[in-house]
Amino acid sequence: MATETTHVRQRIQSLYNTFSDKEKQIADYMLQNPETIVHSTINQVADQLSLADATVFRFCKRLGFKGYQAMKIALASDIIEPIEDIHETIQENDTEAEVMSKVFQSNKNALTYTQEVLDESTVRQAVQYLLEASELHFYGSGGSGVTAQDGQHKFMRTGLPSHAYTDSHWQVMAASQLKPNDVTIVISHSGANEDVLEAMDVAKEQGARIIAITSYAKTPISQKADLTLQTISRETEYRSEALASRLAELSLLDGLYVNYCIKKKDQAQEAVAKIRKAVARKKL
Repeated sequence: MATETTHVRQRIQSLYNTFSDKEKQIADYMLQNPETIVHSTINQVADQLSLADATVFRFCKRLGFKGYQAMKIALASDIIEPIEDIHETIQENDTEAEVMSKVFQSNKNALTYTQEVLDESTVRQAVQYLLEASELHFYGSGGSGVTAQDGQHKFMRTGLPSHAYTDSHWQVMAASQLKPNDVTIVISHSGANEDVLEAMDVAKEQGARIIAITSYAKTPISQKADLTLQTISRETEYRSEALASRLAELSLLDGLYVNYCIKKKDQAQEAVAKIRKAVARKKL
């Protein structure tokens, strides 16, 4: 979990579509009146919204903060260092160039804010897990399955035996063959895929370590994983947040891959040389 320093508005925007009506009421008020929130008590905010103090407190917990005071400190930091909105809404009357520009901006924002919430100690531990593994599995379904396959494609170049599984039966079968200290990287934007959760249970039974790549939220998958790398993105009118988060997920995998190659330089170079020699046969 990233430290409770900033990113209140990013957290709200990332989770907004999952909020209840009361939570959206609080979220809208916080986004529209950040300075008022910073100078108000929890009682004053609750009274302003005609809600119970406990409802506001639970909302702060939902954002990942210990309570209202911790959220206020983080929000104050946001105000001191203003941030650009996490996306620009695409309109039907936008030109083709404007749509393209907004899509690129949405992607850049997803990368920027995902980088900002990266926890250094979590990244360091994830790399250590990989260094101690004798086998690496990637699990993902649907669109996340494509990201899982990209992970395998990258790590095949490291010399670490790597496999991607996108079918639920294959996932649990493969997980049952893992050994202690082997690593499974599970990818799920929603963080609530039942098939992946089931595979995680099987992997844990074998003593494997699990790294989750998921959205910036407390999800069943993030709570079950040993380590979680979180992405931040937001849904727009014509584009789901999962599409923007895909680039952030791929970048997290890139970061793990490069870190591993640096630590296992000789092994990775040997693996790459073998791959290049094999692939050369495919060229005219």
